[in-house]
Amino acid sequence: MKTYSISEAAKYLDLTAYTLRYYDKEGLIPFVERTESGTRRFKEKDLDALRMIECLKSTGMPIKEIKHFIDWCLEGDATLQQRYDMFLERKACVEAQLEEMKKTIEMIEHKCRYYQTALEAGTEDIHKGARLEFPEY
Repeated sequence: MKTYSISEAAKYLDLTAYTLRYYDKEGLIPFVERTESGTRRFKEKDLDALRMIECLKSTGMPIKEIKHFIDWCLEGDATLQQRYDMFLERKACVEAQLEEMKKTIEMIEHKCRYYQTALEAGTEDIHKGARLEFPEY
């Protein structure tokens, strides 16, 4: 079975070795095996777990809560409901983030139209006296 050094795993995941050491220090990767000399050796399943950690982190989930998830995974089937509930909560959180991002892109698109019109006219004066309609934010 192929294993990866910390630098190989970091490069493969587009992370830094420092990040992987931090995750280890925070208890997020207790399953990673070490050689007799203490060198971490990452397996494919460890890389999969790290991808999940990165996914949860990208949703804004705090490291402390990710640690709970990892602990639940290590506990096994007894925590299936907690893990399911956590993912339902994450899904709702990401859906809310998407709605906010939709509003943000609407505002940016509005400003692109505003400046395009001003550029075509050669001045922002074209908008003077007009009530600027902004998307609801």
